[in-house]
Amino acid sequence: MAPGPFSHSRSGEKETQTVRQSRGLEQFFTYINDQVGLSILDLAGLTQDNINFVTDLGHKLYTQDFLRSLDDTFGQEHINGQAAQNRIASFLEQNLDFKENTFDGVLVWDVMQYLSPALLNATVERLHFITRPRSYLLAFFNADEKSLISPHTTFRIQSQSTLMLVQHGQRQQAQVFNNRSLEKLFGKFESVKFFLTREHLREVIVKR
Repeated sequence: MAPGPFSHSRSGEKETQTVRQSRGLEQFFTYINDQVGLSILDLAGLTQDNINFVTDLGHKLYTQDFLRSLDDTFGQEHINGQAAQNRIASFLEQNLDFKENTFDGVLVWDVMQYLSPALLNATVERLHFITRPRSYLLAFFNADEKSLISPHTTFRIQSQSTLMLVQHGQRQQAQVFNNRSLEKLFGKFESVKFFLTREHLREVIVKR
């Protein structure tokens, strides 16, 4: 796929891969240990490592390519186009059209930081609707509050506590986040827990 309107990667630019420990990922899977047959949603699209890991644990994995759909839906209008209510409704229908209490967990990764406030709030509201009580969300946010540019990254699960981060250039965020703004964003959920990494990545575990 060609770089989307938010992408700043250059043609022919090499991917960079980093394997590291993830406290957020470890917490996410700790909460669902000793259970089988759960339904997990992955918003990063089809990633074979993630499919294999989750299904090997005995769970069902559903995937949605949130960023590809974001680029396809809003195109060159970038952030401004994300405020139109009819297009927000269409986007959510394409990506999160599930019944109430469908999922036991959602691997959100870093997709939320590319959503405008209107689209972001609508997405969080829909995630609250489609997840079951006591389910968990894992989301990542750029912790550098002075920059709207963050690595465009694919997250590949290597183990219950290990991720491979594959960077494909950079991508422009729609807004910056801090702990206070994230607590407000997930105000309808029961709890929000933060982990800060060396890569200036804020890992967030949200309990429904």
